[in-house]
Amino acid sequence: MTSRARPLLRLARSTISHTPKRHFALTKPSRYDGVYEELRSMKLQKPWLQALKERETGLPAPSAPPQTELVPKRMRDSYHELVSAGNVNTGAQVLPLASDEWLVDIYVNSSGQLRLGALFQDLDALAGVIAYKHTGPAPTIVTAAVDRITIKHPLDEWCDLHLSGYVSYVGSSSMEISLEARRVDKGTNQPVQGPDGLLLTCAFTMVARNPATKKAMAINPLVVETAEEKEIFRRGAEYKASKKALANSALAKQTPNDEESDLIHRLWMEQAKYADPHNAATKPENMIYMDTTVIQSTMIMQPQYRNRHSFMIFGGYLMRQTMELAFCCCSAFAHTRPTFLSLDPSTFEAPVPVGSILYLTATVAYTEPGSKGGSKVQVRVESKVKDVEHGKVTETGVFNYTFYVAKKIQVMPKTYSEFINYIDARRRAKQVAMIADADDGTKVRVTE
Repeated sequence: MTSRARPLLRLARSTISHTPKRHFALTKPSRYDGVYEELRSMKLQKPWLQALKERETGLPAPSAPPQTELVPKRMRDSYHELVSAGNVNTGAQVLPLASDEWLVDIYVNSSGQLRLGALFQDLDALAGVIAYKHTGPAPTIVTAAVDRITIKHPLDEWCDLHLSGYVSYVGSSSMEISLEARRVDKGTNQPVQGPDGLLLTCAFTMVARNPATKKAMAINPLVVETAEEKEIFRRGAEYKASKKALANSALAKQTPNDEESDLIHRLWMEQAKYADPHNAATKPENMIYMDTTVIQSTMIMQPQYRNRHSFMIFGGYLMRQTMELAFCCCSAFAHTRPTFLSLDPSTFEAPVPVGSILYLTATVAYTEPGSKGGSKVQVRVESKVKDVEHGKVTETGVFNYTFYVAKKIQVMPKTYSEFINYIDARRRAKQVAMIADADDGTKVRVTE
């Protein structure tokens, strides 16, 4: 450095030392990691590098929790509602989508609508918080199934949301968590009661595992006292029994019934004539073959999306990924932006380890006429993971999403496996049709 440069350097240093600090941005930083801040309290127990070091150094695995008396708990004991950090002292429990414009950036899609996949992450996290309120910290709680997410009254404007839920049914080692999301009135800052204020309802099945043996672990029984609680519990028991009956009659175990077999044959005959060069029939333009609707995604599972037990991926993250792939699949199929109606009963069949490769495959499995000349489209998303070191592939779940599109369109299966998926989706559509107050997808909304 020349002697001439040294005074300039000293001058620059003195100027920097006496100049007030300036920020690089005028807006506050966003530190959102995919789950709203007030739901992260029970998400992670230790930093990833610490958990990794403990595993690599061979520290003892978690010991079996001591056998303690399972104290019965009431439904209200597990009740939990989302508390906004800025409103703890005001009594307002909300997800502040109307008052925090930077938070909205994480919950909004490219069309300015509420990005439901991001909200589903929060719902799964809330279900976990509620489950641990019921069981305490001893067991490992995992999401076994999403029994249903149904849009009731879509949002017509951006507003704060009130998320709440409780344990509504308990088996020996599993529990049903009932959740709802409501609009918050701008004037009173309180959730809007009644059916018009209800955005969506959903139910999760969570199961308890012994952290040492990974086997089922008994949980606290549920005390039901009032007539309303007894009815809620009865419905939970009834739904659990119906799930078992449906599992026993699944197409993987039994052949299609007579009506379904006739439908398969009729559809097979119809698609066969379009492939016959001697048949003058031409395939309708709005009929799309099922195999052309398939889209896939592949991604490595990073530790940023792990659950509180460090080495498995958070179920809410998987819901977001499957929802958004299903949305893409339906959009490509219909060439228009779809409207989400429901997540039908879907299962988490195996955990997804951090570091594994996740393969998602989305297929339009079923279509039927919808309201006002549109169509309902059911998308099936299959999830698999591959162990990088050993190459083993494991099926980890199937997710079933239903959308509405404002055009007449239909999917046509050709192979037997496609016909089976079509019939399975058709059965689900019949179950959804029994929900009388479900959204039909035609209302103006800011909900995806």
